[in-house]
Amino acid sequence: MKYCLIGETLKHSYSVDIHEKNGFDYTLKELKKEDLGEFFRKREFDGFNVTVPYKKTATEYLDYIDDEAKKTGSVNTVINVNGKLTGYNTDVYGLEFLFKRAGENVYGKNVLIAGTGGASAAAVTFAKKSGAKKIAVVSRKGDINYENCYDLLPETEIIINATPAGMFPEVNGKLFDLKRFNNLGFVADCVYNPLKTNLIIDAEELGVKCSGGLPMLVGQAVKAEEIWTGKGYDYSAEMLLSGLYLSKSNLVLYGMPSCGKSLIGKKAAEILQREFFDSDKVFEKEFGITPEDFIVKFGEEEFREKESKIIEKLSLKNGCVISVGGGAVIKKSNARALKRNGVLCYVKRDLSLLSDCGRPISKTKGIENLYNERKDVYESIKEFFVYNDDNTEEVAKRAVKGYEDSCNKRR
Repeated sequence: MKYCLIGETLKHSYSVDIHEKNGFDYTLKELKKEDLGEFFRKREFDGFNVTVPYKKTATEYLDYIDDEAKKTGSVNTVINVNGKLTGYNTDVYGLEFLFKRAGENVYGKNVLIAGTGGASAAAVTFAKKSGAKKIAVVSRKGDINYENCYDLLPETEIIINATPAGMFPEVNGKLFDLKRFNNLGFVADCVYNPLKTNLIIDAEELGVKCSGGLPMLVGQAVKAEEIWTGKGYDYSAEMLLSGLYLSKSNLVLYGMPSCGKSLIGKKAAEILQREFFDSDKVFEKEFGITPEDFIVKFGEEEFREKESKIIEKLSLKNGCVISVGGGAVIKKSNARALKRNGVLCYVKRDLSLLSDCGRPISKTKGIENLYNERKDVYESIKEFFVYNDDNTEEVAKRAVKGYEDSCNKRR
């Protein structure tokens, strides 16, 4: 039996990772709008998922539409039974799963939904079904848009982003300035790649409860499989979700120069059986000069500018171990980039054991002065820390354990 996902651009998709893991013969099928009719006419697949921008358009090609899908006016799951296509919307279930595991209740709340596509339609249905007090849909050109929503919807308590803003590869996209919503209590983003969009990172920095879109993806996928097979599964959606966080997240190690993060990173990568990247080595390969020599020749400011380009590239990777230069995370945009797909581990070491050999910034400023400049940032961005006592293998094991625990706790 064959299954697939159809959409216009699918580079961002994790659907194969989910459905193949559960034993489905599942592929990605990118389609142009003019090819949709032919795809539906052939009916070559036993079932398939639908993603942007075809969730609403797909309804035109189906023989039957489930009641939930009729409410949303969009479908994301289709089953082929004896040549007849029936459409469902499991995005509503996915949102229910996301909110339930986040411990967030929509009932009696003022909900702002961004976007007007298929995911937005599912979000509206979910909010109505869950008893929201008020539901407002915001779009670029609507009466309520991304410029006037702060004034028109000051009572907003929950935001659901149902647009592709911030989705890989256009990860820098962002629709809202969350600081302008004074009553905001929860933010949900339907985007799951990267694991944390700018919107989610903004919410975290403001102390607002939030969830990225991976729980929604898993929830709707499990429901889709139940539709295709007609039976439930004995695997847990939570276990599936934890496995995805673990496989898609990067372990990112940072700390003072010569704290041992590169050696620990290499060993952690061996334990996890993953690819390892040292940002300084990537810099040298990219620009043909070591960071040390570049700083001596051109200065720290120009080095930081080029280093940021390396960090941006590394931040888009999944399932890797990455160590970054001691000053990389001091620049806020770099730290935010690494948070997209990264679990940040602060590698600590006794200052007396640190060396300034081959490290021009440490030599110029002094190790203790440099540490005092950076320590507050180091502490503020960490998800966990490990102390390097020079037993590299044991420290790496502790880093891996902290990383795995962090993935299991993620919302």
